[in-house]
Amino acid sequence: MIKPIKPSEIKAAKNKNIPDAVIKIFNDFIVKEYDDVSAVVVKDEVLKKITSELNVSRNHVIDNGWLDVEDLYRKAGWKVIYDKPGYNESYDAFYKFTKK
Repeated sequence: MIKPIKPSEIKAAKNKNIPDAVIKIFNDFIVKEYDDVSAVVVKDEVLKKITSELNVSRNHVIDNGWLDVEDLYRKAGWKVIYDKPGYNESYDAFYKFTKK
């Protein structure tokens, strides 16, 4: 019998939908940008690589939550900050991965 999902199960369920190829792309960017303290990964660069390698649209990636990797990397031991420009700010949205 199927039971209702618990609030505590939602993040794990969403993370299961992220393809391995997306995690590999993030890993590659982290390795490339890592400077012994942290790695700053620009969202648009990751998004372009994902759409190109997986042959999907930007909307498909965003709508399916494939960029919501923060919890996965936190569980792996990273401190992860996602920052995007606010009103009247102009810079590229980015993820910052730092060793705990």
